[in-house]
Amino acid sequence: MMGRIQESEPKLFHYGINLEKRVRANNPLRAIKKAMDFGFVRPRVAGCYGRDGHESEDPIVIMKLTLLLFLDDVASERELMRIVPERLDYLWFLDLDLDDQVPHHSVLSKARALWGGEVYEELFVETVKRCMEAGLVDGQKIHMDGSLIDANVSKESIKSGPPVLIEALRKVYQQQERKFDESDPEDSDGRNWGGKPAVATVSRTDPDAAVARKTATDPPRARYKNHRAVDDQCGVISAVVTTAGDVMENHKLMALVEQHEKNTAETVTTVVADAQYGTNENFAACQQRHIRSHMKDLRSTFRNDAAKRGIFKASDFRYDEQSDSYVCPAGERLYKTKTIDRGFQIFRSDPKTCNTCALRTKCMKSKTHTRTLKRHVKHDAIERARAESHSGWGRRDRIRRKHLMEGSFADAANHHGFKRARWRGLDRQRIQDWLIAACQNIRILSRYERRRSAAAMLVALPVPYQTTSESLRTVTRSQMHPGKLIRGRGCGTLDPSNTAPPIRRMRFGRFINVVEQQLLARRGGCAHQPFPECAQTGRLVTLLASLQMAAKRTDRMKSIRSAARHKRWLRAIINRPVCALHGTRAFC
Repeated sequence: MMGRIQESEPKLFHYGINLEKRVRANNPLRAIKKAMDFGFVRPRVAGCYGRDGHESEDPIVIMKLTLLLFLDDVASERELMRIVPERLDYLWFLDLDLDDQVPHHSVLSKARALWGGEVYEELFVETVKRCMEAGLVDGQKIHMDGSLIDANVSKESIKSGPPVLIEALRKVYQQQERKFDESDPEDSDGRNWGGKPAVATVSRTDPDAAVARKTATDPPRARYKNHRAVDDQCGVISAVVTTAGDVMENHKLMALVEQHEKNTAETVTTVVADAQYGTNENFAACQQRHIRSHMKDLRSTFRNDAAKRGIFKASDFRYDEQSDSYVCPAGERLYKTKTIDRGFQIFRSDPKTCNTCALRTKCMKSKTHTRTLKRHVKHDAIERARAESHSGWGRRDRIRRKHLMEGSFADAANHHGFKRARWRGLDRQRIQDWLIAACQNIRILSRYERRRSAAAMLVALPVPYQTTSESLRTVTRSQMHPGKLIRGRGCGTLDPSNTAPPIRRMRFGRFINVVEQQLLARRGGCAHQPFPECAQTGRLVTLLASLQMAAKRTDRMKSIRSAARHKRWLRAIINRPVCALHGTRAFC
């Protein structure tokens, strides 16, 4: 018969409600709570509170609420406080009960003003340390890039004028902002222009933001710029620097290197970046610190007009170290002058000699009959760095950077509201960038924890393959040598004591048979018996369904080359949990 209408009545008391049981086992907040320890917050902010007066909210709860604001990209702090009572997993993560009062939204803004940005920076550094303990950070090779962030201002708030007037207006606007913020003037005025002159625009509502544009066709807007360094192994963000939008990216290379070495306690050996970082100063600085420069050469992007004009290029002149001069194609010398222009030494020819030279029309277009060459004071170190940049390893690393570095910014923009500033002021923007970077590192860490448990299940799973004698043998995953894993491909080699071929050459269909045998064994040898209810059986069933679907798709492919490439891709996915077990980068 039909059941009665379900009606709920308010209860005065709740008995037997356990949030621990209400939150599912694979909830992402469970992995975050297991991986992160927020206990450092209380002793760190203890000096910000007095001994008497009203008791504040638990600093750990405030830090967790701020993290949830960016972790789920909630629109505002008010919206977050409305969502918290509705989400049992939020209450469980915050260690709150059903009857506990949710903090007021103003608690978060007051905590930012009271604590300062150093506490949030320590949270970011703590995530880097956790990733290092899990083996997700190598520390020797890093990728760098910068991205513009739209400031929380309108276009109408931007004023233009003479540079002197705009600089005076900026100081006045910053003083007005400090009256409302009650912040330290030394901390608020942390703008770094990178040696550039004062600009002729300023925003009344956010004077720390600078007017910049992404491309030539992009309209100028008030923006900040986020500079970050990403570790090569798993994409963990290891260094973050926030500046105004008009600060060039190449000015922050060494700052990111120093911050990365401070956070990871590892020495950087290779830097990978795009052409904006490939300047002479960065090349020389990397050579001075014995860092391989896999940055794209900025000079290679410039158009060389010498060949079009029909004159000799600089490479056609030979440098003589003994006399410290250049020898032209005609055999004459260009001597060094006393002038040094932005780190370049100037070499000039003799006008009397060039006036009577037969190759003068192919050497110069100057009316003064003088050919001029420039040589950097650290020319040898820069040329060594350029050779590293144009090497095959450098080009390979820049290809990997396209998905590793750009993917980090795309993930932040799609899941954590990276491209728009929530608050105003450079100090608050730094807090936002630290929190977003911490959220991304925590997600990488939690994803590693889940895949490590899946890898533990597959360690004992036998993988058959065919030897040269066409006989079947079985080798478990534990026989793979962790030190000889092919980095970045998800494929491994066997122990050197074993003469068998690598596992990546195994038959695709035989792996499906092994999974079917494992499932049959779990049914007690009878195909009609139900599966036992456990997580390991569920993973095996999912893996079998994925393999069968991929095998059918491979059979339908008309091109043999495409089918072979698809099989290699699938084998890499199958072997990813194995690589995750040994702490390589392949699973990221």
